[in-house]
Amino acid sequence: MSESPKNGDNKKGKKDPFNEFKRMGDGNTPPANMMRNMMLMFVLAAGVFIVYIFMQGTQQHDWPVSYTDYQRFLREDLIKEAVVVKSQLNHFEFRGVLKQPVTLMVDSRERTITRFSTYLGVLDSESEKVWEEKGIDLKYEEGDSSVWRSLIMILPWILIIGLFIFFMRRMQGGGSKGIFSFGKSKAKLLNENNTKVTFNDVAGADEAKYELQEVIEFLREPEKFQKLGGKIPRGVLLLGPPGTGKTLMARAVAGEANVPFYSISGADFVEMFVGVGASRVRDLFDQAKKTPPCIVFIDEIDAVGRHRGAGLGGGHDEREQTLNQLLVEMDGFEQNNGVIIIAATNRPDVLDPALLRPGRFDRQVVVDRPDVKGREGIFKVHTSKIPLGTDVDIETLAKGTPGLSGADIANIVNEAALLAARRNSSQVTMFDFENAKDKVLMGVERKSMVISDREKEMTAYHEMGHALAGKFMRHADPVHKVTIIPRGRALGLTWNLPNEEFYSKSARYFEDQLVVLMAGRAAEKLVFNVLSTGASNDLQRATRVARKMVCEWGMSELIGPVTFHNDDGEVFLGRDFSKTRDHSEETAQSIDGEVRRILNKAMEQATALLEEKIDILHRTSKILLEREILDGEELDTLIRGEELPPISKQAMNAIRTIKINGDSH
Repeated sequence: MSESPKNGDNKKGKKDPFNEFKRMGDGNTPPANMMRNMMLMFVLAAGVFIVYIFMQGTQQHDWPVSYTDYQRFLREDLIKEAVVVKSQLNHFEFRGVLKQPVTLMVDSRERTITRFSTYLGVLDSESEKVWEEKGIDLKYEEGDSSVWRSLIMILPWILIIGLFIFFMRRMQGGGSKGIFSFGKSKAKLLNENNTKVTFNDVAGADEAKYELQEVIEFLREPEKFQKLGGKIPRGVLLLGPPGTGKTLMARAVAGEANVPFYSISGADFVEMFVGVGASRVRDLFDQAKKTPPCIVFIDEIDAVGRHRGAGLGGGHDEREQTLNQLLVEMDGFEQNNGVIIIAATNRPDVLDPALLRPGRFDRQVVVDRPDVKGREGIFKVHTSKIPLGTDVDIETLAKGTPGLSGADIANIVNEAALLAARRNSSQVTMFDFENAKDKVLMGVERKSMVISDREKEMTAYHEMGHALAGKFMRHADPVHKVTIIPRGRALGLTWNLPNEEFYSKSARYFEDQLVVLMAGRAAEKLVFNVLSTGASNDLQRATRVARKMVCEWGMSELIGPVTFHNDDGEVFLGRDFSKTRDHSEETAQSIDGEVRRILNKAMEQATALLEEKIDILHRTSKILLEREILDGEELDTLIRGEELPPISKQAMNAIRTIKINGDSH
């Protein structure tokens, strides 16, 4: 891959669109200035309010009384002292202090006052003579300006109104995060400052990389395809189970293509207000049209692209309006030349058919779980930056993790590194990878769980029943490991791994797998003559497999090659509200009887097998009680009647270190 052009120019001497449009981004302004302004306004408002309250609090309240009450106070000689305040208009106010509390009506309420004020108007000599006769201690003061007093009174209200106007302007579009800026798209523009991911960081999806590589080449050199009459694809839909790297693939496209890349989630379109989603779709495409050619990535598109007209709320809802606008923008009267849509979902079955037709999503790229070669490549990518021990075999790890996605493998590598760090090791060894694999696939060991000897013995026989059935049933998956250490919600666990990848399985395979599932219950019944709840999960899995054999895969001679698929899709996933069976009641009874027959047959086969191998069952169960864990090779040794070698000191120390330093949960 060639180096990125410098000084903002691409290979053809054109301006790099990132340098022209990187200010656009998602429209977000730096939050520092906004927070600083908000804090400044808040401090100012609080300061004015505190000063106002302080000024009010420093003055004792003078209750306003009528002139008649003032005359009564004079007659009854109740006034002790007073202050005569002169205003700028030569008006006077009398503020008196009473010799004793007086109860009277003030402001329509009965109050007990000791201070009062009244308006005198013009001061005359007769009033001063009366004050002197009554012995009132008088003081004369110049009053405050009425203008300033009024200003101080209304200043807090002015400030509150100003703050209200400020925030309303921010909400109406002055700021990108305003409450009235719902219609603005939340898409993020990835530019050269973001962490770059390329196709070298993606492994296990070569076909998907090839399809997307062609799209990137079209964006880089459109003339190469246009001269032959080729048109740029409108959209690419990435399909696959969770964790297979769909989003990572889109990030790699952004890293490989030197074009603007807008990223948004399907859930970012829909809000509680009607019309917001459609407005955001329009705004997103308006931004994208300003920077052609460009890529718009919509993650989890099933949040907005589900079937229309489904559910109980009718067809005129917010989500469907958003989808309609998306359909029009992708392929309507106005052409979006140079804008390519890449979407990802793990629920393609719920998407609207109009979204999947050519002209909108021209290509549907399946990003499935990787095969053994792909898993080996994923392991190499994730272990490239960690120190590996000499005993680590990537090929063995890839073969021992069938059916895992890229996210699962990344989790195993991370857990292995954490386990090595707990052991204070400078390298990640195969021992760490095996323990990490067990932890991820079988659950965390619950070492602190106290189990009685009787229950532990029943668990050992139960798990050994599974293991022996897995060993002796010809078409079943081989036993990889069996343990009676509680993991997750299970008291014990038997782990079966296939020797090779299978994409199509026979009826004999499922019949043998049912025998393996029933063997744990059969062992408990055979040895202890009891039935416990320990086989509940086995029965659930076995019943599910047997019903699929009868209803979906046509593996029942009685029912025949007919499919009675029971779609349990919910109403709001785009399915019909009324659920009707596609078979009669008589057929339903036949299906139930056939499922029961298959399960009973598996139970009888498991019991007969364990009765025949009862000596091996007792011997291997006792050794499992002692060691708590056995792998497939050790189990083969015990079946042959040979003795197991003692556990090495190095392995014991490693196990002891893990138990002491962590993983005690």
